[in-house]
Amino acid sequence: MATTQLLFATRAILVRCNVLVVITVLCLTAACASSGIVQPYTASQDGLHSLYKEWQIIDTATGQPVSLDQWTASLLQQDIIYLGEEHHNRFHIDAATTVLQRLKAEGRRPALGMEMFGWDGQAALDRYVLNSEMTRQEFLQAVKWHQNWGGPFEDYEPLIRLAKEHQWTVDAMNPPKPLVRIVAKSGLAQAFLDPMMAQWGMKDEVIPDDPTYRTRILQQLQACHGGSDSLYETMLEASMVRDEGMAKTLVSRLNQIRLGTDRMAGPVVSYTGAGHIQYNLPVPNRVARRMGNQIRQVSIYMTSFDVGRIEEFHEMIREKIADYLWLTPVSAKGPPRRC
Repeated sequence: MATTQLLFATRAILVRCNVLVVITVLCLTAACASSGIVQPYTASQDGLHSLYKEWQIIDTATGQPVSLDQWTASLLQQDIIYLGEEHHNRFHIDAATTVLQRLKAEGRRPALGMEMFGWDGQAALDRYVLNSEMTRQEFLQAVKWHQNWGGPFEDYEPLIRLAKEHQWTVDAMNPPKPLVRIVAKSGLAQAFLDPMMAQWGMKDEVIPDDPTYRTRILQQLQACHGGSDSLYETMLEASMVRDEGMAKTLVSRLNQIRLGTDRMAGPVVSYTGAGHIQYNLPVPNRVARRMGNQIRQVSIYMTSFDVGRIEEFHEMIREKIADYLWLTPVSAKGPPRRC
């Protein structure tokens, strides 16, 4: 009888111990959550919601956020920093300004390149940034803003104002729109016969047709536009000319910096639509080819944070859409369009 009672007592103690262990584990889990201790990253919905938030910078190599201070130290080591925006999102201009100001605070003199200006406006851009007597309206007319880009100049003016204030160079990155239109209308082979290609130094340029780039861009064109396969082909070739032209511009500026005596000059900061840096295919890969891969560069894909895009962000990181994903508030114009 004593033995039986002892067995029952032992079992009761074990049950109580197991209950205590479970309670302890639950309490520890709750305590970690409430104290802000970061749990290991998982792809669970709760994990994704805690990882993604406004102004978070995420390293796509690790899937983890990085601090602005830690990130700045890395940016200082680069030859070219690619910032890819959602067009007309003022928060992306704020982000770019943050990068430029951080570089300046470290004594650097960044060189800015912008997709929003065409080569045929470079002379006017130089005069305006170097504090000429040109008025703002005269500048917009001389730089052919409405022909080459359009939309409110106010969206991008803070970057020009900052460069003007500190006397930083600003390079017009885009081939002139009339040149791009020739390619889009007639195709690259025919465009090479046009005098405008020679006029703008593109006649003898090698414009590789990278298979991965081709697949990615054609998929996007077909998803976003109607038309025939021949139309997709000329649109693809026009994209190739633009990306190659922008790469040419960046390499020219970088070589000037390398040949100069100012040790604090650079890095080059490229500001374009995010499509021109996606997966490092459009411009960064073409720059690397031109430089024989003797270059340090980093791509930053800026996009609006919205809770409805959580899975999309996860996919961007998984596919490594850029070296970093920078989540910003949504533009006043709303979430980005699919195309």
